[in-house]
Amino acid sequence: MIFFNKKSNLLEDSIYHYELQDVEEPVLYRDLFDYESIPKVTFNNRKVPMNMPEEIWITDTTFRDGQQSTSPFTVKQIVDLYKLMSRLGGPKGLVRQSEFFIYSQKDKDALRACQETGLKFPEITTWIRANEKDFDLVKSAGVTETGILVSCSDYHIFKKMNLTRKKALDKYLGIVKSALSHGIIPRCHFEDITRADFYGFVVPFASELMKLSHESGIPIKIRMCDTMGFGVSFPGASMPRSVQGIVYGLHHYAEVPCAQLEWHGHNDFYKVVANASTAWLYGSSAVNCSLLGIGERTGNCPLEAMAVEYASLRGTMDGMDFTAITEIADYFEKEINYLVPPKTPFVGRAFNSTRAGIHADGMLKDEEIYNIFDTAKILNRPARVSVNKTSGLAGIAFWINDYYKLPEEHKVQKGDPLVVKMKERIDAEYEEGRNSSFGDDELVNLIYSIESHRIRELEAFSM
Repeated sequence: MIFFNKKSNLLEDSIYHYELQDVEEPVLYRDLFDYESIPKVTFNNRKVPMNMPEEIWITDTTFRDGQQSTSPFTVKQIVDLYKLMSRLGGPKGLVRQSEFFIYSQKDKDALRACQETGLKFPEITTWIRANEKDFDLVKSAGVTETGILVSCSDYHIFKKMNLTRKKALDKYLGIVKSALSHGIIPRCHFEDITRADFYGFVVPFASELMKLSHESGIPIKIRMCDTMGFGVSFPGASMPRSVQGIVYGLHHYAEVPCAQLEWHGHNDFYKVVANASTAWLYGSSAVNCSLLGIGERTGNCPLEAMAVEYASLRGTMDGMDFTAITEIADYFEKEINYLVPPKTPFVGRAFNSTRAGIHADGMLKDEEIYNIFDTAKILNRPARVSVNKTSGLAGIAFWINDYYKLPEEHKVQKGDPLVVKMKERIDAEYEEGRNSSFGDDELVNLIYSIESHRIRELEAFSM
């Protein structure tokens, strides 16, 4: 049977409905995941169409998945970060939701304190396991949506939960019905989807959820959880590892609307940002992230990365305040004592800093040559030069201009006698065995020892 698809304006085959395959033995895809070697990526060369939703957004798991990998945040720290996240997302709420644990008293206090800020975005949601006891906590939290853990691979169903697929399905549907009966939106976390039997369990389960959604009038959401980071975005990659295949399959075969699909990835194989972007491109309205990418093992998709990705794909920041990204990174380091690796894109202290003399020379002439965009304007993080043995005259001159915020007409050039003398002293230290970069205080002291009168002239511009 064929039908006319008004979205694609094409005649298409009617959607095939997959039934649950209640197997006796778990399907573990041992040809892909034999555990004793690197997991394999296979291809069947089946390609699905790109299907970017009309609206896309970011959701946050910093206070749930993210917090599992760091020292526990205080209530004040959670509230402060929540406010910064709201500022980053802007008035359109492009950071749409943030999920919270609700098990300990501190969890409940933090959730309540964030609710009391009165901020519209991110909307506060919760996360629970699929049991009635946990759901009792949701009912008292004053939220309209909760995440529910519904593991979908046979690794979890058979090995962890000691259930069959049918029993797992019945258990999950029971807790979803309970949420619906209280008017709460269920967000079903399809854990370990990239090792699950997609057509034998994932699609049939999603189809049952969509039936409940239509009956209740409540939009049941599905979070596609790449729990182990096995997802790949390569065209023609075969299931269950294909990100675009998963998104397309849930949208096309289970008829899950784009606005009810959300991707959640981990970075075990360095693919977390590419996979999240692919999920957007192929039909998932939401991608789930955490600030600085904190999270279990190698972490989640960095929220700040997807904010930049949004601007790249849409051609606009849509009201987002990217200077909040810099303040978030500073807050993690100064208030939480979390070390941000210096070269981490957008948030590391040295992400837009160069040490190579030839690069510094280019930046001295025009920083656009070696800076990815106007980081001073967009992130409130000017391009920097770290002075070491390879920085050369240009690197030292750039450091002076940057550190003292010298206006164009007063900038020093690499032939300035002060710069030449500084380079001589710096070269001498490296000849004597130094192997570390010069800090700002060291360079200030070096200027003072060479031309003390210049210090006052330079400092006049930075006040």
